[in-house]
Amino acid sequence: MSPIDMLVNSTIRPDVRAVASYHVADASGFIKLDAMENPYHLPHHLRQVLAQRLADVALNRYPVASYASIKQRINDKLGVPAGYDVILGNGSDELISILCMACAMQDRRAVVVAPTPSFVMYQRSAQFAGMDYVGVPLKADMTLDLPAMLVAIAEHKPALVFLSYPNNPTGNLFAEADIVAIIKALDGFGLAIVDEAYEPFAQQTFMQRLPEFHNLVVMRTVSKLGLAGIRLGYMSAAPQLLAELDKVRPPYNINVLTQVAAEFALDHVEVLNQQAAALRAARADLTAALARMPGVEVFPSAANFILIRVPNSDDVHAKLLSHKVLIKNVSKMHSVLANCLRITVSTPEENSAFLDAFAASLAA
Repeated sequence: MSPIDMLVNSTIRPDVRAVASYHVADASGFIKLDAMENPYHLPHHLRQVLAQRLADVALNRYPVASYASIKQRINDKLGVPAGYDVILGNGSDELISILCMACAMQDRRAVVVAPTPSFVMYQRSAQFAGMDYVGVPLKADMTLDLPAMLVAIAEHKPALVFLSYPNNPTGNLFAEADIVAIIKALDGFGLAIVDEAYEPFAQQTFMQRLPEFHNLVVMRTVSKLGLAGIRLGYMSAAPQLLAELDKVRPPYNINVLTQVAAEFALDHVEVLNQQAAALRAARADLTAALARMPGVEVFPSAANFILIRVPNSDDVHAKLLSHKVLIKNVSKMHSVLANCLRITVSTPEENSAFLDAFAASLAA
């Protein structure tokens, strides 16, 4: 064993050494439909104004630690209830990590519960924080198995339950009554985290229900709204709870360029909302086109992506790559996703190019 191998083995946790790195595919030269991004830019005239705003940023200074101006815009523009505030994160990934770090116990193994398959960072963040993770499989039709969730909650008394609303990678909205039942089942010992990353496309939210449930946390990101590149997430909860979670947040975790870009975009949020409306309409068109293709099963989606099942997902995925179209092959994530592919909804031109390549891949 080499000296560096000995060093790694003696200093890095075995479970970290055993896990694979989070892989992001190289999309250079591809029609990129694998990451649920908004394909639209800001209008040219707004980009010119934003460029000047960014040029004027004092890069030699730390951000204002309170982030008061950007938080006020989020509160005003994105539906945070009166009397509630938000914590900001470097994307929703950091918020998930903050929640796990705050709730991991030193004297015992705290537990995270989530439906599975769902967003992979719930499990990874739980592991890295030293928590146990319990995944509760979805039903074969991708819906939430509420009785199984309630059994897991009663057995494990989890500190955190993550509920992606709508769920990634399946795209469906879990029943509102089921989520309420889970929130109530956790009362007294656990937090229910409703992750609304795709809220602009679902147009359903638990944000206004925060005052009803003191153990509810609503988490969102501006990534899917059209600002994936600036990496900004936010979450809200009861003020006393939020104050405790904020102690774990690193100081200056949102850089000044992200802050200025987000403030500018939220001052023009109607542009982003129009783009989201266009993508919702395109989702309906793309869903209908896919449903007409023989051998393709299309699952309902309230997000900006569509999950489908085909006879041989690996072959179809490889053929799409040969056509320079990149989608996500999720068939190995979980048995319920066998032969499933996930397609980001994009512009009419990119959707059309995908459909042509997809039809050719099915026929080949």
